Amino acid sequence: MASPANSFVGTPYWMAPEVILAMDEGQYDGKVDIWSLGITCIEMAERKPPLFNMNAMSALYHIAQNDSPTLQSNEWTDSFRRFVDYCLQKMPQERPTSAELLRHDFVRRDRPLRVLIDLIQRTKDAVRELDNLQYRKMKKILFQETRNGPLNESQEDEEDSEHGTSLSRELDSLGSNHSIPSMSVSTGSQGSSVNSMQEVMDDSSSELVMMHDDESSVNSTSSVVHKKDHVFIRDEAGHGDPRPEPRPTQSVQSQALHYRNRERFATIKSASLVTRQIHEHEQENELREQMSGYKRMRRQHQKQLIALENKLKAEMDEHRLKLQKEVETHANNSSIELEKLAKKQVAIIEKEAKVAAADEKKFQQQILAQQKKDLTTFLESQKKQYKICKEKIKEEMNEDHSTPKKEKQERISKHKENLQHTQAEEEAHLLTQQRLYYDKNCRFFKRKIMIKRHEVEQQNIREELNKKRTQKEMEHAMLIRHDESTRELEYRQLHTLQKLRMDLIRLQHQTELENQLEYNKRRERELHRKHVMELRQQPKNLKAMEMQIKKQFQDTCKVQTKQYKALKNHQLEVTPKNEHKTILKTLKDEQTRKLAILAEQYEQSINEMMASQALRLDEAQEAECQALRLQLQQEMELLNAYQSKIKMQTEAQHERELQKLEQRVSLRRAHLEQKIEEELAALQKERSERIKYLLERQEREIETFDMESLRMGFGNLVTLDFPKEDYR
Repeated sequence: MASPANSFVGTPYWMAPEVILAMDEGQYDGKVDIWSLGITCIEMAERKPPLFNMNAMSALYHIAQNDSPTLQSNEWTDSFRRFVDYCLQKMPQERPTSAELLRHDFVRRDRPLRVLIDLIQRTKDAVRELDNLQYRKMKKILFQETRNGPLNESQEDEEDSEHGTSLSRELDSLGSNHSIPSMSVSTGSQGSSVNSMQEVMDDSSSELVMMHDDESSVNSTSSVVHKKDHVFIRDEAGHGDPRPEPRPTQSVQSQALHYRNRERFATIKSASLVTRQIHEHEQENELREQMSGYKRMRRQHQKQLIALENKLKAEMDEHRLKLQKEVETHANNSSIELEKLAKKQVAIIEKEAKVAAADEKKFQQQILAQQKKDLTTFLESQKKQYKICKEKIKEEMNEDHSTPKKEKQERISKHKENLQHTQAEEEAHLLTQQRLYYDKNCRFFKRKIMIKRHEVEQQNIREELNKKRTQKEMEHAMLIRHDESTRELEYRQLHTLQKLRMDLIRLQHQTELENQLEYNKRRERELHRKHVMELRQQPKNLKAMEMQIKKQFQDTCKVQTKQYKALKNHQLEVTPKNEHKTILKTLKDEQTRKLAILAEQYEQSINEMMASQALRLDEAQEAECQALRLQLQQEMELLNAYQSKIKMQTEAQHERELQKLEQRVSLRRAHLEQKIEEELAALQKERSERIKYLLERQEREIETFDMESLRMGFGNLVTLDFPKEDYR
């Protein structure tokens, strides 16, 4: 949506608050046009936008931090007031959309269909009439006869001014609400916006005559300023009438017609006003450049902050990625170490199993060899005993001669059988004892091997759990180190960002102060220029007032002359003829005396008029200087207050950011410590459960082995007590 004052591009008076804040905070949506519509409504109603009397920089601050503007006058309808207030909601979320505005009562009310067209047509007619007035003034200036006195010229100017004033009043009554401030592009803050037609009436004091450049010729006392296809002829003395070279009537009329029709489009602005705006736009654009530079600086500051934030974010991402890789590397190394430990323990168990099997086999072979040796010794002993017993029996039989030989043979045979049976039983008993001894010792050896295997398992699980605990402690120490390094990086980044923000704010405030000082100097220069022009214009005004007093003096002289003639005629009629000479001399002396009094009064009036005009001019200029100084001081105080507020808000924001970071860091550290405690508790629980499960399993294995030994008839074997230590 375009603002009606397109010549004020770059000024902030139509900006929504979020547009001003967007120079620091980022983006905004299309509801800024709704705000501009509300400001435009106030401008059309009050002939100027809100805060238009203020410096553009100060207006920026007011729009951003003050409440929404409203209509000042009470002459407007409630529906129009509600419509403006509806458009000027401070929060963009509360501001309506265009579809919602179309459903508003102010838009949907009944109204004449051609009111806008009629208004534009009436305004165009008035502007055309005003252009004709300007054209006639140019013709009078160009073709004025030298015999015409200044009195006639002033009378014609007064008539034209009265005509122009009536046209201006007519335009005002039409409601042409275009605010065209004088020097709007360069200053941006005059006392009030002036109606476009009133601007035109000031052209009579500029004494400019526009002519085509290829036909312009001026005398030596005139200065020529070329601009595009026109020549401005201005008298160098600063007063008096312009003195252009005589030109043919047809050429002048054709050039004036060309000037009037140089832009073939309909407009509601007069040609002189358009020309003045173009001239001001080209000659006085300091405010536009200042605002553009200020916006460009704010955008550059925003880009710097965004670039720094992106850089810090990339640095933080890189830091976190590095830490994550370190954690993953530690986890992988821990897994590899545990795998190596598991393989090592499996190898140890397998080696111990092989050694145990070899020891068991060796132990069995030793028992069998010993038993075989014992059996051989036992058999040899039996053989010796058998021989001894056999010889003894034979000796006994030989000594007994009474027993028959056959009976002796039978008794010897029976004794041999008994001896052999006894030896066989003893051999069998020995073999049984050896077998029992072999089985019992093998069983005992197996139990011993099992207990040794249990000890190896306990050692392995103790080593594995200690390894896991060491790895977990290393991981926790690494996480704490990571947290501290992240904390240091976050604080360093926050300090860097806040330092840049404060530097940019100081630079922005310095720029704003420089712009304000430059604005103050420009306003003072303009006021000084205005006062100089008033001083230069004062002789012309004094001359006009002197001519007016002189005219009054001449009129008074004429009246006195008429009265003198009437009195002289009357006295001559009523007095004798011989006294006529005395009466004429008396009347002549009286007339001379009165004329002298009038001349003295005339000179006194001239002196009083000049003194009063000079005093009024000095007092007015001093009042204007005082008002300007007061206004500039107030604007400077406002700027300082706003900058102090921005600085305080920024410092408060920095404090909040620091507190938020401290809370985030402390919360993250608390979570880390809680995680460490939970992991240690889980690890301790796993340790206890695994040791408990191992001890229970080993105890069950021993009980099962002992029960089987009892069933095998070995009784209670001599066992080694299993050390039920607390490996925690």
